[in-house]
Amino acid sequence: MKAAGAVLAIVLALALQTTVARFVIRGIVAVDLVLVVVVYVALNAGPVTGLLSGTLAGLVQDTLAGSGIIGIGGLAKTIVGFLTGIVGTQFIVVQPLPRFVVFFSATLLHALIFFGLYVLLDLRQFGTSYAAITGQAIGNAVTGVLAFQLVELLPGAVERRRMSKSRIRR
Repeated sequence: MKAAGAVLAIVLALALQTTVARFVIRGIVAVDLVLVVVVYVALNAGPVTGLLSGTLAGLVQDTLAGSGIIGIGGLAKTIVGFLTGIVGTQFIVVQPLPRFVVFFSATLLHALIFFGLYVLLDLRQFGTSYAAITGQAIGNAVTGVLAFQLVELLPGAVERRRMSKSRIRR
């Protein structure tokens, strides 16, 4: 069941990333929703699930990007998913600040691996934009923390609403 939820979250993130995100964000801060889902899944389910979700999400995202090179984003997300899963199992990451740090660090690591592989393989040269990478890291971290808060609060809110309706009827 968790695997189906992870795949569904990846598909939803890919759909939102390719359709809605460019209209909502308007180029101010580029949030990588797929990376946020990979880190979220890795923190919740551990390193193996993080590795598999990173592989799936990265390869599908590479395929949809149509850049001609398939696998660099997949490898970057695979490594980030695995390492984030290890961090999630070794440390207590339940408060918003540690989660923010994990999402922020995971985004920086993803950018380092992604851009590093392109430069190492001499496929493309990038102008170093530390501000853009930092902006994306902050955007991903805020989005990830908000996602955790929503997922944790929603089931309780539904239950509280159900209980309040039953009290009114009596």
